[in-house]
Amino acid sequence: MYRIAEKTVLNSTVTKMVVEAPLIAKKAQPGQFIIFRVNEDSERVPLTIADYDRDKGTVTIIFQIVGASTMELNALQEGDFIRDFAGPLGKPSEIENLKKVCVVGGGVGCAIAYPIAKKLHEQGSIVHTVVGFRNRDLVILEKEFSAVSDVMKIMTDDGSYGEKGLVTNALEELINAGNDYDEVIAIGPLVMMKFVSLTTKKYGIKTTVSMNPIMIDGTGMCGGCRLTVGGETKFACVDGPDFDGHLVDFDEAMARSGVYKEFESSKREETCNLFKKEAH
Repeated sequence: MYRIAEKTVLNSTVTKMVVEAPLIAKKAQPGQFIIFRVNEDSERVPLTIADYDRDKGTVTIIFQIVGASTMELNALQEGDFIRDFAGPLGKPSEIENLKKVCVVGGGVGCAIAYPIAKKLHEQGSIVHTVVGFRNRDLVILEKEFSAVSDVMKIMTDDGSYGEKGLVTNALEELINAGNDYDEVIAIGPLVMMKFVSLTTKKYGIKTTVSMNPIMIDGTGMCGGCRLTVGGETKFACVDGPDFDGHLVDFDEAMARSGVYKEFESSKREETCNLFKKEAH
């Protein structure tokens, strides 16, 4: 059982939790993830580690409330316990010896991008960040990114905060301004990572993306998280989650991600009704 030490609402759909998990905190690195299970009969769900504190023995997760499992998790409060919290899983992000990097985050993917930007800053790299959201109300981690970035651009779809436009617009502007990046690291919705990769490919800039497909066991045995990368089958849980963005078959990944949409919607509705009954 893993105790929730802190719970913070970041916006209407995104929550941050600090969980007491000393053994995971001791080993965690940017880019790795955990798999949680709220109760014994709950679904196993992967979440990338947003931060960790080795001294306090805590791991921070930031999640979007999109389905039944994240609704269950969000119903827990400070002092409550999560049944299972396994990790760290996956390979750490390979960011050593990078002198100048642009980190691109989209929506809740910024929670994954932040620890990478933080580690890059701590090791002395020049860090430019581009973060994108649908509107002002959905902006998260602005102060945190600002503290570890040499240049930071916030983009919103509707122009209600920062600059109006897509993250690819800001990224291309930075490239055309003469910034010679060793690497671009993009984390967010599949469609965003696809178009960031298409943009950087034109300029021959190495690009890494973080893939988060459906996972079950997290050890590579079930095959649920398979991807096609450079024409080969890879498993995100053990071969990733980081991959070369220029080699990922994003169209296949997007098609696979939509397979369980109908089932997810019905489970969400079922969970909503359950919470309504409990409230009465």
